Amino acid sequence: MIGKGTVTLKELHARTGELVRAAGRSRIPVQVTDRGKVVAVIGGVDLKNSKPRRRKLLPEYAGLLQEKVSKSTVLADLDAVRGDL
Repeated sequence: MIGKGTVTLKELHARTGELVRAAGRSRIPVQVTDRGKVVAVIGGVDLKNSKPRRRKLLPEYAGLLQEKVSKSTVLADLDAVRGDL
């Protein structure tokens, strides 16, 4: 049944038109199972065409990414924290 998010292959075979139309209206993909194992997913066109979100970096973080930190600087900082100077 569409409400629970999964249908069996046998149920899909018996009610294909109804289930595909309902899946097309739904925002949640429907899993089709065969003997308890998911074998397919039915979803509306809107689900397939949704664009992935793009990350937005804060300017401060972008600046940190641009900086080059040398290995010797990191080791020197660790020595200073440990008191190994």
